[in-house]
Amino acid sequence: MAELIAEHAAKAAREDREERARRERPVTFREVAHDWLVWLSSVKQARAATLRDYRSVLAEPGTPHARGDGRCEGRIMATFGDMPAANIKTADVSRFLRTLDVAGLSPRNVNKHRQVLSSVFSYGQREDTFTLRGNPVSATDKRRELPAAALDFYEPEEVEALAGSAADGAHRSEARGRGGKVMDLSPEEVEARALEDAQDGELFRLLAYTGLRLGEALALRWGDVDLAGRRLMVQRAVSGGVEGPTKGWQVRYVPLADPAHDALVRLQARRDFTGAEDYVVCGRVGGRLDASALWKRYHAARKAAGLRYVKLHGLRHGAGSLVARQTNAVFVQNFLGHAKLSTTERYMHAKARPEDVERLNLAFGVTAREDERAA
Repeated sequence: MAELIAEHAAKAAREDREERARRERPVTFREVAHDWLVWLSSVKQARAATLRDYRSVLAEPGTPHARGDGRCEGRIMATFGDMPAANIKTADVSRFLRTLDVAGLSPRNVNKHRQVLSSVFSYGQREDTFTLRGNPVSATDKRRELPAAALDFYEPEEVEALAGSAADGAHRSEARGRGGKVMDLSPEEVEARALEDAQDGELFRLLAYTGLRLGEALALRWGDVDLAGRRLMVQRAVSGGVEGPTKGWQVRYVPLADPAHDALVRLQARRDFTGAEDYVVCGRVGGRLDASALWKRYHAARKAAGLRYVKLHGLRHGAGSLVARQTNAVFVQNFLGHAKLSTTERYMHAKARPEDVERLNLAFGVTAREDERAA
């Protein structure tokens, strides 16, 4: 009994020393950053794409990229990883940011590193985390970024050309086997490909006429579609390959114009996968479509249609910009699901509205042109 008591006392004393040493040892930046990422995932439930982006910025040097053969530079961890977080000063962060300038990183990329550093230190200042005394990033300079590029988007006739190109299969290259011979396709395969192509065309229409984000469209189920009431309920989205809540964690209702409504009617006319829990756009066996593969098919269809380069996300920009020609900013904000009205303002000036030109002509005393009077 005496030996057991002594052994227990020794174990308790050893654990107490280890715990005291752990508390007294300066916590490193790496530990704070890792704890922050866990908190973002488990407590804040950040979107998968957001977490992937932050993990990339905070990766260790040499970490393989998620895609491709490249490896992460790991600039933040290489510089600050082993340093006690409490010892990192504003001058240290300023010097680090200047090395990014010298390395040729864009102002936007430098600001991203700065923002991640600031978020880690802000988390470390909390009393329920590491009680750091300050945030050394706060007093550093944010880089001046170039203004956002002017929005470019497709007009409705260009959207229809894109959708028609996809539906006709014009973007498909011939399936060739070895020796350059065209592979024989079974009638079933020909039909399956035709259905896939038609679905792509309808999806491009849906994106262009509803303003849905691609992740929202990929997660849309038939139970979210009210054809009689002519509206969609957007309550989930795909981010980083993971299905979850929408970007703003809000449910919104999107009214359906005729082109969007008709596209959905045609999609629902298929033989299978039209139940309430089935995806509106889906693979051959009903599964969710792959976003990266769809992106490639979009650009192939765009090229086949002879259309200029516009990002797939530009279909959403087009929806917002076209609607902005006819209505006010609040309606556009609700239509697109923007959290801030300032985001919507960008769409209000994408292209001049005819009535804006008329107002300016009236302001400057310009009368109708001769050809217009003659008409």
